[in-house]
Order: sequence, then structure tokens, then C-alpha cells
Amino acid sequence: MTHPLVTSKPELHPASITIGIDVSKDHLDAARYPSGETVRVTNTRKGQTALLRWIGDIQTVTRVVFEATGPYHRMLEERLALIGLPMVKVNPRQARRFAEAAGRLAKTDRVDAIMLARYGALLEPIIRPVRSDLQNRLAELVAARRSLMRDRTATLNRLKTLTIDLLKRHARHRLRQIEAQVASLDAAIEALVAEDPNLSRRRDVLASIPGLGLVTAHALLADMPELGTMEEGQAASLAGLAPVTRQSGAWRGRSFIQGGRAPLRQALYMPAMAAMRFNPDLKRVYDRLNTKGKHAKIAITAIMRKLVILANALLRDNRLWTPKAA
Repeated sequence: MTHPLVTSKPELHPASITIGIDVSKDHLDAARYPSGETVRVTNTRKGQTALLRWIGDIQTVTRVVFEATGPYHRMLEERLALIGLPMVKVNPRQARRFAEAAGRLAKTDRVDAIMLARYGALLEPIIRPVRSDLQNRLAELVAARRSLMRDRTATLNRLKTLTIDLLKRHARHRLRQIEAQVASLDAAIEALVAEDPNLSRRRDVLASIPGLGLVTAHALLADMPELGTMEEGQAASLAGLAPVTRQSGAWRGRSFIQGGRAPLRQALYMPAMAAMRFNPDLKRVYDRLNTKGKHAKIAITAIMRKLVILANALLRDNRLWTPKAA
């Protein structure tokens, strides 16, 4: 049945409808493309039910686009996934740049919803699987551990400069607290992964790669649950490890990496350093780049990219790492 809001545009197929949703703590502002109709509801279960009624026939919707907003989009995402709506979470920075390129400098919740709908319809971002509740809990635990490790580094650095005994005792006490909390989180993460045989198997596949320990395996599972479902280039790009070419006419600039998921790159840095020594396949890659005179940072970035691509391939094939034949 043709959707009533697009009967005035018979040239458009009803399945071309895109919904943009601007998510805030208290409200959800939604817009429909191409009709431009908008609605505001409260960001509660009652408000989300009203939003679903407003969306109507889900068969006419190609995608629902919203920005990643931490805990505020979580319940909405679960409701949309439950009824089978195709969803896309976009980076707020990318969405804002699209709005600026379209000449929309004003920023209101309604305008943001309209621009998100246009972004989804015109750029057709990739629809990715929704994280399960278990994956969301894993991501929360991994993020908490990462925060504690940053606190640990800051406390260690501060301890080096302290001169008052009282402050030194406080810093050492804080370090002991952090170590205990990290150990507690590690146990919680292990128990959570053990709850799901599939997640446990994926962890084992990742941990089989020389250079990747359990901490990094858990970070990959939390920060990049799409691993195993993508092409090589998509995996590297999503991690922000794909080189960006710069050229114009006869001019060619130096390629560099940008965007992607910064926590994932941070989690891969030390494993890449270890892989250069203990993973024979990646050691050969590093040695080859080093022989060519490539800068050390470029070589390390290449190893990080290889690790992501390797992890994606192993998870896709559901197999443990084995060394390549010499």
C-alpha cells in the first residue's frame, strides 16, 4: 500500500522513505524524507511508542538514521531493532559536516533530524547489525577499564613529581585501588564473555593471533563487533587505519590515516609492537617496510592495519591463527 505522505510524488517508490532522528536526553525529534514531515516525542517508552506509530508501515522505510549519543539512544535502538527497522548510527561530526556542506548552518533539534534524514537518503550509509545487550554490557565494561588505565597512567606521572609525603601516600593508595578495580573488571569481562559460546569462540580466535592478548581481544570484541562481516578495506577504514590518498593534478601529497574508532587504534598499538617481534608473518611485513626506508610510525600503522584485516578474516572463517608456510 502506498504511504499517504508520498502520494503527491508518484515518481518516488514508497520504499524510498528515510527517517532521521535527533536523540537527546529528554526528547526525540524525527523527520521523514522526502516529505519533510517532523514530530517531537519524549525519550521514554511512551514517547517511543508514539514515534513508532508516527513512522507507520516499516516496509516503506529503507533506513532510520540517528547519531550515536551514548546511553540516550540505547533504549530507542532496542525498540527499533525489535520490530526489524534497518538502522544506521552515524558519527555526529560526519552528520554536522554534511549539514554544513548543504548550507544548513543553524543547529536545532528539528533541523538536525531533517539533515539526518537527508544524509541517510542521499549518502546511503551502510546498515550494520545492532549490538546485543551482552555486547553493550561488554562495551561498557571495556570502556570503564580503559578509563581506569588512563587514571593509572596519570597517577603514576603525578607520583613522579610529588614532594609531600602525604600526597605520595594518597597517590600510592589510589594506585592500589585502581589495580584492584582493574582486576575486578577483568574478572567481570571474562565472566560476561563466557556467558555466550559464540562470543567466547570469537575471543579465542582473536587471542590466537601472536601479539594479541586477552585485553586486546576483549577491546576488539567491544569496539568493533562488526569484525568478521566486512571486506578488508571496510575493516581497515572502520578502524581508521586505511591510508587517505591526497593528490590534485600533478601534485601528490603524503597519505595519512584519519577518522575511524580512536579507542580501537589505541588498543592495537602495543599489540602491533609485540607482533613485529613475535608474529612471524607480520615481522616479515615490518622488515620489508623497514628495508624500504619507511618511517617507524608508518610501519607500525601498517602492522596495526594488517592485524585488523587478519582478525576480520579469521573471524569470518571461524578459524584460529596458523603461521603461513615459508
